[in-house]
Amino acid sequence: MRELRYNPILGQWIMVSAVRKKRPWRPKNFCPFCPGAEETGYGWEVLLLPNKFSVLSFDAPKPETKEFYKKARAIGQCSVIVETPEHDLKDLDELSLEQMVKVVKLWKEATQKLKDNPHISYVAIFRNKGEEIGVSLTHPHGQLYALPFIPLKARIKLSNAREYYNKSGECLFCRILEEELKDGRVIYENESFVLFMPFFANWPYEIHIYPKRHIQWLTQLSEKESEDLADIVRVATGTLNALFDRQMPYVMNIYQAPVKGKYPFYHLHIEFYPLLRDRDKIKYAAGIEMGTWEFTYDGIPEENAKKLREACRRISDKLNAKGKCF
Repeated sequence: MRELRYNPILGQWIMVSAVRKKRPWRPKNFCPFCPGAEETGYGWEVLLLPNKFSVLSFDAPKPETKEFYKKARAIGQCSVIVETPEHDLKDLDELSLEQMVKVVKLWKEATQKLKDNPHISYVAIFRNKGEEIGVSLTHPHGQLYALPFIPLKARIKLSNAREYYNKSGECLFCRILEEELKDGRVIYENESFVLFMPFFANWPYEIHIYPKRHIQWLTQLSEKESEDLADIVRVATGTLNALFDRQMPYVMNIYQAPVKGKYPFYHLHIEFYPLLRDRDKIKYAAGIEMGTWEFTYDGIPEENAKKLREACRRISDKLNAKGKCF
């Protein structure tokens, strides 16, 4: 069974799927994403694979209607982005710059293809890393969900960005970037992008990537900007892993504009939510966070940004970074 169920209290769609229960958990002596597996074959460098346990499908049946509760077809696409043929790499900072550029190009190509699909409203590209997050397969990979609706968090961002644009005539994200560049939370910068801890961080070591040019979709990136994005993603993940001298579990989300319509007030950006508040201490989203969506910040963002800057400086030469650490 696959279907969408609408929460009328929050105005939010819930993706329901019985197939998800059958996902394998870290199978031994076998990896479905390695070269030569049934789904992958040989001779590739990056792959976009259908998720075998997808919550969305273009063949999803039309659900039965309800008198009060609303249902809809779980139409869409769930894909796995296999980022390298190499199984034992721990994170994106261990990819070469050339390989990471190929990953960025796959993000762009997948977005472009789905922009033309009449059923799709939003393309969500994200990455889960670490057992603490619940990653079931360790081969380096990300994911893509092509949604038939605009998700709630994206709608809130769009609404606030539109309101600010209408009042001030400028992009909210461009203004945030301007403020961050002068307020001491910038970690790394290259010609096209800036990596920083935001003034309003929720997670202890949350970091964001903003393009300097005002664009809405990955498909608008030039070749140079694609290479610079690959560079800054490698630096971002390397910085997180150097922070406590251990692999950092995190969630990474790429926030593009919805694929239908025009959004001159919006700005492409990437957010990382690292799970650790110290080397062996997890920051849990507990009562106040889950119950109200209001985060408590354990520490001072500027002090944690300083620690991230120091970690960035330790790894930048090793990664042959194209820009500068602050």
